[in-house]
Amino acid sequence: MSLLSVGTVAFDTIITPTARAERVIGGAGSYSAWAASFFSTPVNLVSIVGDDFPASEINEMESRGIETEGIDRVLGKKSFFWEGEYLADFNSRETHKTELNVLADFDPQLPDFYKDSEYVLLANLTPSIQKSVIQQMNERPKLIVLDTMNFWMDVALDELKEVISMCDVLTINDEEARQLSGVHSLANAATKILQMGPKYLIIKKGEHGALLFANDGIFSCPAIPLQKITDPTGAGDCFAGGFLGYIASQGDTSFQTIKRAIVYGSVVASFCVEEFSLDRLKSLQRDEVEKRYEMLLGMMRI
Repeated sequence: MSLLSVGTVAFDTIITPTARAERVIGGAGSYSAWAASFFSTPVNLVSIVGDDFPASEINEMESRGIETEGIDRVLGKKSFFWEGEYLADFNSRETHKTELNVLADFDPQLPDFYKDSEYVLLANLTPSIQKSVIQQMNERPKLIVLDTMNFWMDVALDELKEVISMCDVLTINDEEARQLSGVHSLANAATKILQMGPKYLIIKKGEHGALLFANDGIFSCPAIPLQKITDPTGAGDCFAGGFLGYIASQGDTSFQTIKRAIVYGSVVASFCVEEFSLDRLKSLQRDEVEKRYEMLLGMMRI
């Protein structure tokens, strides 16, 4: 089952209380595509990079079953760059630098064979870009997953609400759920957000797991207690990619499959944070994913 992922492919400089990683590979598109590739191929990736982005990284994506025809390389310009620093608890971070570079002119045009993708992941981007991607699809995909953030709620709320109404699953964190809904209780927030159009709402709570809300039920998935956290960057994108990758591999969008997908998404995200950038994902094996999946299920059983 084909999966379309739209998001940034970029460079990051990450500073933590114990280490620093200079200009490593990052971006929501990178993380989500790698995560999805553990379950579903092809993953049709849409993004934009400058001529400074290494061809070796593109080749490695292709070796994973990630289609890269939708990555636009702009000669003479630099790729998107972000630099940030995590505080001692790893739950908060400060942005030091953001350079849009090629992203400032990003207007994705889908390759023809991308337009038949059955599952679509719209990673965190301008709502107008997310809407444009949906409108380019030949048919309505089986499932559209939207990830967004509080910045777009601040500067493009009307556009964001329009895109939310076009999607099946919205993934945001607890702070963003409260901002979008205008209420503090997450249960009440979910009720208001589901009235905006999506069938499912996933509220990510970091080290406290994730909540799934739907008209036909609620599900809570705990986070895996980790002994090693090196770099939380990309964890949410890995969650979304693993989540939709599993659903695409099953070809089913039932509530039961959605619940299992949340567990798998949580598992892949838990591996991501163990190393900087994509390093842990690149060494990760599927049997490790299944072993940790069973461990997480064991935590949820009585």
